[in-house]
Amino acid sequence: MNSSKFYQHINKRDISVAYLIPSPLYPEITGVVFFYDVPGGTDVYVEVDGLPKYQPGTDTQPPIGPHGFHIHEVGQCTILDPTDPFQSAGEHWNPDNQPHGNHAGDFPVLFSNNGYFRMKFFTNRFKPKDVIGKSIIIHLHPDDYRSQPTGEAGKRIACGVIVPLK
Repeated sequence: MNSSKFYQHINKRDISVAYLIPSPLYPEITGVVFFYDVPGGTDVYVEVDGLPKYQPGTDTQPPIGPHGFHIHEVGQCTILDPTDPFQSAGEHWNPDNQPHGNHAGDFPVLFSNNGYFRMKFFTNRFKPKDVIGKSIIIHLHPDDYRSQPTGEAGKRIACGVIVPLK
């Protein structure tokens, strides 16, 4: 997973990164999220492999995938409870005190392609230096972008602490 060819003109000090670690629930997940400082905001590049296979929802269970994807407020990926991992990452990062769906840390969902996902998108809500010390979380279920405060995205299946690229 190397996006450096797309950003050779950017100085390393303008990049933050989160290397994903899997939860015990889905130990095959690997991935990386880069945050590139660009004019007017940040390009976010994400590449993930090992996501669980999509399963449609039922009357009693939400679908597995597409996967909720957020910045969370605390840069910790501790697993205290293997059945409910990464609670140490806290809630969605919401520096502007907005309703869910408009948090600075609310990102597009991840659509798995046989377990693999890659995407780049732009946000004007922050710069890479602003998210250092926060965490990235991938959830089992899709985010509905309206339920408060977390969008009913379900279990946290991968986590990565955002750090400066070295």
